[in-house]
Amino acid sequence: MTSTLRRRPAQRRSVERVERMLDECALLLDQVGYDALTTKEVARRAEVPIGTFYQFFSDKQGLVRALAVRNLEAFLTRVTERIATADLAHWTDLVELAVDEFVEMKRTTPGFAVVDFGEVLPTHGGPPLQGTKRSLDTALDNNVIVADRLRSLVLDLISRTGDVPAGPGLDRALLVAVEATDAVLKLAFRVHPEGDPDLIVETKRLVRRYLSEHLS
Repeated sequence: MTSTLRRRPAQRRSVERVERMLDECALLLDQVGYDALTTKEVARRAEVPIGTFYQFFSDKQGLVRALAVRNLEAFLTRVTERIATADLAHWTDLVELAVDEFVEMKRTTPGFAVVDFGEVLPTHGGPPLQGTKRSLDTALDNNVIVADRLRSLVLDLISRTGDVPAGPGLDRALLVAVEATDAVLKLAFRVHPEGDPDLIVETKRLVRRYLSEHLS
């Protein structure tokens, strides 16, 4: 992933300021949406000078990209922690864990409903904002990055559960799985603000079956 910060905070005080700005960005996304989000208001609510904001973020887009990176790291941490305590019979059990954590973050994590892993979704529905499919990396789509980050978890689970090792099609299969999950869960949250339960179940069934059959 390309860097989302103009410079990395070195001191604890700077780290705390950056985190406060990201926190306020997330809250404002839920309250006013992406279009009405302003750097001035983020800085005011985070209680930092606007000059300090621009030390770390180039603009509003840079701020939101940094939030997307933080969201992805939080998601991966949550999934990894679940894996550590779960009794997994097969590596495709990861689908259940990953979907559950994503749905929970959609429901409870500030700003995640508008910007999960980079793509900006309008507050009142409609297509994603153009130009945000490559928020995590200017050269790669967001879902390519997500699939790549999940790859190491999948390989670890394949090793642990003793399943047949996945062949060279793993990268392609994971990307298809992430794209399918993304599409159906978007539908689930358009149908119901908390995510339509039946569509969430269908997402798990669809992706798990695909991975199991494709990579067996």
